[in-house]
Order: sequence, then C-alpha cells, then structure tokens
Amino acid sequence: MEELLMRFLIGGVVISAFALLGDVLRPKSFAGLFGAAPSIALATVGMTIARQGKGYAATEARSMVLGAIAFCVYAYAVGLVLMRYKRSAAWTTLSLLPIWLGISLGLGWVLLR
Repeated sequence: MEELLMRFLIGGVVISAFALLGDVLRPKSFAGLFGAAPSIALATVGMTIARQGKGYAATEARSMVLGAIAFCVYAYAVGLVLMRYKRSAAWTTLSLLPIWLGISLGLGWVLLR
C-alpha cells in the first residue's frame, strides 16, 4: 500500500510539472505528449532504483524504451489505416494492438536475450 501511495504522489507531482511544461510550449498539442507517460515512467524507474537497485532499474528502462519504439510503430500503423481506409478509430486501434505486442516481444527477444 505504501508503494502505491508513493507512485501516486510522485506520479502526480511529475505529471503536474510536465503539464505545466506542455502548457508553456507551442503548439499546444505537446501538452498531451508530456501529460502522463514520461512522468509515470520516471516515477517507476526512481522507485525501482530505490527498492531494487540500479541494475534492475536499467533493465526496466530498456524495456520501457523498447515498448515505446513498438508503440511508435503501432501509432504510425493506426494513423495510416485511419487516413487511407477511413475505418472507425475503435476498430482500428483494437485490431492493430497485435502489432504493438508483436514488435515489443520481438524487440525484447532479439535485443534483451
């Protein structure tokens, strides 16, 4: 319970800081980019370093980077399908989730064995 509370507090503070940064930057579309994911990742890595050491945190951080790369490919594929085939957003995002999973697992298998 204590760890959950710490994640909540650290994540909230960092999310607020990134939201302020996003509000200052132009264009305003950056506000969403800085809204959640980086702050949660920073909170998680910081707590992992404190609890389990730098080596374990480095592995976690590498995994986060690979997941982010896979997400970028997934987002690109979703954008292409939405623009080209004019499908619904819900159908497209759900049906292309295996791309994200496959690339994440593939990168992990190839680079982290």
